[in-house]
Amino acid sequence: MRPHLFILLLALFAPNTWAAWPAERPIHLVVPFPAGSSPDLLARQVADPLSKALKQSIVIENKPGAGGNLGTRFVARAPNDGYTLLYTINGPLVTAPKLYQKTLGYDPAIDLAPISLVATSPNVLVLGAALNLNSTAEFVQYARNRPNTLNYGSVGAGSAAHLAMELFKQQAGLELLHVPYASFPQITTAMLAGDIQAAFMVPAIAMPQAKVGKLKVAGVTSLLASATLPGVIPLAAQGFEGFEAISWHAVLAPAGTASATLLRLQQVLTEILATPDIQDKFSAQYFSAVGSSAQVLQALMQTEKTRWDEVMARLNLSLD
Repeated sequence: MRPHLFILLLALFAPNTWAAWPAERPIHLVVPFPAGSSPDLLARQVADPLSKALKQSIVIENKPGAGGNLGTRFVARAPNDGYTLLYTINGPLVTAPKLYQKTLGYDPAIDLAPISLVATSPNVLVLGAALNLNSTAEFVQYARNRPNTLNYGSVGAGSAAHLAMELFKQQAGLELLHVPYASFPQITTAMLAGDIQAAFMVPAIAMPQAKVGKLKVAGVTSLLASATLPGVIPLAAQGFEGFEAISWHAVLAPAGTASATLLRLQQVLTEILATPDIQDKFSAQYFSAVGSSAQVLQALMQTEKTRWDEVMARLNLSLD
């Protein structure tokens, strides 16, 4: 047997004896968002079983700033020795390259190596209860009769909530006014006060208010019904064919990281994400634990980039 083939087979079929991380130092899992944020919480839930499976210490390193771009850039420029990994959401991977063409400082398709999806979550279309509307169809008709008089909120230009509503406006033929806020809690406060009438929001913020009747959830942004949001009908099934605007988390490494290291991480992550314990923990936060191959993650990144690039180009949107 050729020597290089023997080494590869050893890496694939004897992972417990193969040393991908020979140095006695921890793996740094960089989360480009603050401690306590959704990606931080889910990363910490994954890090413990990942550390045990790899028999390797893992340190969560929060590097927030610029919507996740600063920490993502840090990993893109880090040594590709397997000791620095990235846990991030979709924004820095699919919308940031278009929004910050001059200043981003990294290209996800070139500078990062995909490992695995970790989690997906739909957003929800939320309406102010004061509108007294019971469905997406009622809202669309109401808004069409009042062009440029209704406001919708987002967490800023180029955010997932902003782009999702702009895509929905295009499909539904609506003219709504955009009002940016600093956070989803501020959007909730504004909607309860009647300052805005609609928004796409993360379920963890919207659902507690909806359950007590203060807000109306009119639809979910996944193509299919979500197990974490029973009874909420996808917008794609309400006459808006193909509408999708999900949030997702993934793990990546600096480009050039050894393929055997990437494969070992992918295999272990997929096993961890299939466990009932992780499935339940993620579900409690309205996320579905979803492991994948690197190829599936790479394809998702490209599909999402194409979708949102088209929306941003139509808006002539740049944040440079």
